Amino acid sequence: MKIQINNDTFILHPSGAVFWERKKTVIISDVHLGKITHFRKHGIAIPQNAISENFRKITLVLDYFLPEKIIFLGDLFHSTKNTEWNIFEEWLSNHKQETYLITGNHDIIDESHYKKIGVIVTELLEIDNFFFTHHPTEKEDLFNFSGHIHPGIVLRGLGLQTLKLKCFFCKPNQIILPAFGEFTGKYFLKPSPQDTIYAIAGNDVIEINKD
Repeated sequence: MKIQINNDTFILHPSGAVFWERKKTVIISDVHLGKITHFRKHGIAIPQNAISENFRKITLVLDYFLPEKIIFLGDLFHSTKNTEWNIFEEWLSNHKQETYLITGNHDIIDESHYKKIGVIVTELLEIDNFFFTHHPTEKEDLFNFSGHIHPGIVLRGLGLQTLKLKCFFCKPNQIILPAFGEFTGKYFLKPSPQDTIYAIAGNDVIEINKD
């Protein structure tokens, strides 16, 4: 789905990524690489192929949009380095986009490891009239892209049935991206009349009717 923000065109992708057309930039939040390996190490039965799913999804997004730049909005890795770091390093070597990591609360791997593989690490990033952070942040005269919350929405039907979906949660001066990674969970938000919700339903992104 294409949306307009400050006269710029952004495409909301059902993976949870956003593509900034003018800057040829893909924006992704909360991948939480290493989380599945961490869970498996502690005896939680998660299929091994779930690890490759995160990399497959990112690759599909890059192949679709052909961006020049990637901005990860924090929590790229869930915790300390494990075997998934080696997969990430190999994956990144096959992709030549300029890559930024906005540090999140889970990003505890030392910055030097990212520098060695060409990832630019920063606490925030400001481009034109847009402001990129991990935690939702308000800054005067700038539109904020963030993650952290893993936003979701609950849709209720007439027969008391419910549907819980990931969503892009858009406020007047801010958009909160859904978690990109597998097994990341959702935090269900209640929109105000000023908010716009773009829910992810399978391979579609749909604007939720506020009524």
